[in-house]
Amino acid sequence: MIDTTSLPHLPGCYRFYDADGTVIYIGKAKDLKKRVSSYFQKRDHDPKTEMLVGAARSVDVIVTDTEVEALILENTLIKRFQPRYNIDLKDSKNFAYIHLTGDEFPRIGIARKKTRTGTYYGPFVSARERDYVLDVVKKTFRLRSCRKMPKRACLRRHIGTCSAPCTGETGPEAYAEQVRLAESVLKGHGADLIHALADEMARRAERDDFEKAMQLRDQIAAIKHLEKRQRADRDVRHDEDVIHYLVRDGHVYLMLFHVVKGTLSDKQEYVFDEREDLLEEFIVQYYAENDPPAELILPHPVDDAIAPYLSDIRGKKVAITVPKQGDKKKLLDLVEKNIEIGFFGDRLKQEALKKAIGLPETPEVIECFDISHLAGTAMVGSMVQFRGGRPDKRQYRRFKIKTLEGIDDFAAIAEVVGRRYRRLRDEGAPMPDLIIVDGGKGQLSAAAGALTEVGVRIPVIAIAKREEEVYIPGMSIPLPLSKKKKASLFIQEIRDEAHRFAIAYNRLLRKKQVIP
Repeated sequence: MIDTTSLPHLPGCYRFYDADGTVIYIGKAKDLKKRVSSYFQKRDHDPKTEMLVGAARSVDVIVTDTEVEALILENTLIKRFQPRYNIDLKDSKNFAYIHLTGDEFPRIGIARKKTRTGTYYGPFVSARERDYVLDVVKKTFRLRSCRKMPKRACLRRHIGTCSAPCTGETGPEAYAEQVRLAESVLKGHGADLIHALADEMARRAERDDFEKAMQLRDQIAAIKHLEKRQRADRDVRHDEDVIHYLVRDGHVYLMLFHVVKGTLSDKQEYVFDEREDLLEEFIVQYYAENDPPAELILPHPVDDAIAPYLSDIRGKKVAITVPKQGDKKKLLDLVEKNIEIGFFGDRLKQEALKKAIGLPETPEVIECFDISHLAGTAMVGSMVQFRGGRPDKRQYRRFKIKTLEGIDDFAAIAEVVGRRYRRLRDEGAPMPDLIIVDGGKGQLSAAAGALTEVGVRIPVIAIAKREEEVYIPGMSIPLPLSKKKKASLFIQEIRDEAHRFAIAYNRLLRKKQVIP
């Protein structure tokens, strides 16, 4: 154990070294002696800290006058030494931007990275919202989206969603004005633009230029609708960052929302190993590279030195808020919900299914069967596998029906189910946690009978089309499961994939029969 008796009761930074003399962790403390000693006195460390303590062979400290100085020094040292046990702030996802190119007639589109000239807006909270904004701005201001300027007008020109600078109908000055208006919306200045466009619309109407007035009216309506979708119901004149996190299985899942004057602008996600003082360490490292907002909204209090540290970087006061109710608490709850969905959405589907059909364990591997034919010809079976809540296409299987003539969906299900699990049994391969068959009580009975004949015990359910009714063995009526609930939607998702895969195989076989 490292000797800590000579360490001072003063603020500063400490560095742990391994047996090779490499810096493996850098931290800061109000009281260096208490903080460093706690590593070797506590017995309930998280796994990451346990590994750190086991690898540490020596420590040195740098005393500072204040806690704020310790925070600044900590960040400087981390950037210099890049210790393996400190947080690696690599964003876990790449979010796309809306990009206006730097061409004479700028093109609007989507970009993953800022590698080309032009102006970038975002990154956006979700792909759906980004695509919506892009579509509205592109059509409202009639900006081109073609990668190369064509020599003649395209379909977008003929339906009125592009001003067709390629044909010379719109000159550089007129097109630049449309780009300026689009940029105003993308920058979040929609309200100011609406007033300006309303004045212009009135002037156009007075001059009997009704065609242009109607175009301006449509632009105003589109911008208002966009503002309504993006604007939170809060009158905020400063920028906020909202940070929340969840700890699961030794990992920290953290999400940061940027809120610009009440409008949710973008988000960032991080995953790192669990450790003590994780929020403080994240804040120090993140805002050493990014401008702090006027207000930071957090799920719990942090070190008193954090606010002065952020204020020093920003050059103005940074307020830290830990809300218990109201709009700011709703923002925190929204971030937490996004963490659940973004990181654990698939797990939630699996757990909902487990609860809905009464499984003893969460179904990690699910296999689903469907039968497809056209008037009794080219009858085929399909099997898709979902692993961890997502399709595992490497495990998909196709079956030609070998034992039947004519139409018999029940016998077809029995055949493919029997063939699948007889083979897994003979090979000693792992069985799935749940089987789903497309159909009603008849298909369910056929699948259950095939499993009994093979001699394997696997939970099996069936889902009938149209009403999306779910049946389980031993019940003559469907489960009282709403088709809009998470579990039912998950079953439908799996069934639809099996159906798609079966139809694709059926079409392939029929095509082969037609071609001599």
